Order: sequence, then C-alpha cells, then structure tokens
Amino acid sequence: MSRTVLITGATGTVSTALMDALKGTDVRLRALVRDASRGVPGAETCVGDLDDARSLPPAFEGVQDVWLLVPNGPRAPEHNMNALWAARRAGVERIVRLSVVGAAHDAPNRSGRLHALSDVETESSGMRWTILRPHWFMQNLLNEAADIARGTFALNMADARIGMIDARDIADCAARILRDDPGRHHGRTYTLTGPRSLTFAEVAERLGAALGRPVRYRPVGDDAKRAALLGYGVPAWIVDMLEEYARAYASGWGDHTTGTVAELLGRPPRDVADFARAHAAAFTP
Repeated sequence: MSRTVLITGATGTVSTALMDALKGTDVRLRALVRDASRGVPGAETCVGDLDDARSLPPAFEGVQDVWLLVPNGPRAPEHNMNALWAARRAGVERIVRLSVVGAAHDAPNRSGRLHALSDVETESSGMRWTILRPHWFMQNLLNEAADIARGTFALNMADARIGMIDARDIADCAARILRDDPGRHHGRTYTLTGPRSLTFAEVAERLGAALGRPVRYRPVGDDAKRAALLGYGVPAWIVDMLEEYARAYASGWGDHTTGTVAELLGRPPRDVADFARAHAAAFTP
C-alpha cells in the first residue's frame, strides 16, 4: 500500500534531494512550507510552520511517515517538539529524523547538544524512528563557490581532516529507509560519511583536478572568518555555532568515516570529484 510522507524543510538542500530521490516511486509526497507561494513540484503542498504548533495539524493528517528536518537555531528543540506532538496526534507511524554528526550531550558545539535533546525526544515518542547523523556536507563548499572559481578559498579549519559527505547520498539513504518496511530500520541511528577523510588542501586538489584548473585552500583564523560571515549577514548565533564546529574539526573531531552509506545503498558514497563535476557550473568563473 502506498504511504504518504510529509517532508519538512522542504525547500532545503537535503529535503529537495530527498524528494527527487522519491519521485517516480510509490510514495506520496507532501511538502510542508511556510509560504503558500513556494509550491513544490511533484508534491502536495501544505502550509505550516514548525514555529507555530497550531498551524501543523492539517499537514500531518493522513500521513504515515515524517521526514523531520529542523534547521539549526536556538529554538530547534522546540520546533522538533512541535512536529512530534503533531505527528503523535495525527497517528503518524514513523519518524525519520535528520540529526548531526556527533550529536551528544557533551558535543563540542551547541548544534550537537541541541540535536541530542531532539534525538532523545524522538526515541521516546512512541512512534517508530530512525535517526540519521550525517558528517559535514560537501555542499557547504558551494558557499565558497565564488572564491573557488577564482582559484583560492579560505576556511578557519586549519589542517582538519573530515569524512565529508555529499548531501545527495544523505537523501538517497533517507529514501531507502522510507521505502523499506517501517520496522526494518526502527531504533537505528546511522552515522553517514563520505568515502574518505580529507583535509581541505586535499579537497582543493581534487576540486582542481575535476575542474581542470588549480584550486588552493588557504587556512585563516576564526576572527577573519567571523568578520566575513557577519559581513554577509549571517546571524551571530550561526556564526558562533560554525566557529565551534571549526575548532572541533581542527582538533581532529571529524577525522572518521563509516561504511553505512554503502551498507544502505549497495554502492560507495560519492567523493569530492563526483561532487565537483556535478556542480562545475557553480565553480566556473
């Protein structure tokens, strides 16, 4: 029997890729959006806001599965709570939740600590659940696309080695789980990574090889990156969070990989060269 999946964060990177991965399958897609004008092709669109619990019941009605993506922010646990409450009241059977790598009460960053709270709440919700904890997204490099196009990009990551993952692989894993029997992945927490742990100097080499021109990585200090992000209008809370991640990664916290993507999908995860070729237009001068 066909199941209806409610996609939260429907206009974001991972959710968009997830809907692409589920199109053409027997899954019925319903997208939760805050703005009625932002319809999602191929999905039934419902207007609601995780910030407003009263707006959510109609979107959850008749749904069997929820893809739960809550954006980073100080109120993320509240938004997760609102979604779980609406899901329980609507009789939703399964939650597939996007968490973060290393989510724990003692994580070295506020994002990991806040996500840990929501992970525990999801596990105690009374519904079937699966939690995905992906590593650093390769798509974060698109934030540096203009600099990469000019041949040099700067991050405050020092010589950090990270098992970064393509967001399309996160989406493919989520799609696999949502298409499987609801009991198959119940109670499982999956840490998703790319195929290997790389420094950003090695990332630059692979980007250059894929793009056919030299690319160089230039490490900078926290103050320089903070000033740049604030100059782009990034909220101070997010800037602080990113700085905490950068310090953790520079200490070696992100130097690990898992075989989970291959186990779920039956193929290896995409590497940085695959990512670069897929987004070559973004990195073109």
